[in-house]
Amino acid sequence: MYMANTENREQSNLSADLRAILRCTACRSRVEEGAQGYACVSCGKKFPLVRGVYRFVDGQEYAASFGWQWHRYSKTQLDTGGTISDEAFRKRTGIRPQELGGKLILDVGCGMGRFAEVATRWGARVVGIDLSAACEVAARNLGDRPFVALQADVLNLPFAPESFDCIYSIGVLHHTPNCEQAFKSLPQYLKPGGTIAIWLYSGYNKWYRFSDIYRKVTRRTSPRVLNAFFSVAVPVLYRLDRGLRVVPGVGKPIAGVVHHVFPVNLRPEPELRLLDTLDWYAPEYQSKHTYEEVFRWFEACGLDSLTVGELTLGMRGRKPLRTGQRLEEDRQLQAVAAGDARNP
Repeated sequence: MYMANTENREQSNLSADLRAILRCTACRSRVEEGAQGYACVSCGKKFPLVRGVYRFVDGQEYAASFGWQWHRYSKTQLDTGGTISDEAFRKRTGIRPQELGGKLILDVGCGMGRFAEVATRWGARVVGIDLSAACEVAARNLGDRPFVALQADVLNLPFAPESFDCIYSIGVLHHTPNCEQAFKSLPQYLKPGGTIAIWLYSGYNKWYRFSDIYRKVTRRTSPRVLNAFFSVAVPVLYRLDRGLRVVPGVGKPIAGVVHHVFPVNLRPEPELRLLDTLDWYAPEYQSKHTYEEVFRWFEACGLDSLTVGELTLGMRGRKPLRTGQRLEEDRQLQAVAAGDARNP
């Protein structure tokens, strides 16, 4: 009973937070909640509630493949109570559990809710946005958590400025038409002193050159057809790779060449192997980046305290405090230091 009451209270608090920060995507005025969704108090634009998700866009646009993908593999990556997704979250963002407790978080590109599951388990209240219909899956997967999913466009998010304590986006922004523009649209929604962390595909490793050639065709192919093709091709290539690697001498080099020419995921779990391969070849957009360019993005947005994640290419930064806030933070640090000096 206590747990149920706690969850209900957290959901209620998140709903109140959401109502306070939501804005019309057309005129940026407040919106009011009704039986069928939200409506702007100024221009009257409506944002309907459809299949449990508030819609702030009219369609999936370039992200439709992800909608199909996450409906098909709705729980494959959901690591509830486990450690795989926790480790992936930490290594890609540098964020630790103690940083999220009680915070209001924006998950940009929440997909089926993999990392929102981690963040809510670490004590955060999470608003997840996704351009695709994957947000419906996230809403179902995390219906008992302090989590709400919205279908929205990263370039025109329905939030007031400085609404969130932390924003993260893991493996998503490189699937937008312009990754830099997508990133630079986010810090405005971050509170002063808040953290933003992203993880992108790396531009340092050139192993993907052949896959870029294949993607000229695959990104124009329906994900259903691709999934059927990869359900045959990926197991064959995996068994070929395993077989070649046990051949003395030339086996491993030949296996490397085959993987270079026909890049598919080779992890041991069959469904994850298929999902990750589909995830690579199906999206319409896929860009790769370097630390040098991403550092410039962070600096251009005025972010400081820049650090890199354990996995390339992850980076995080902080939105600077205002002058008054900095003075108060300095005062608190001085008080702590003085207390430590009196009590060595």
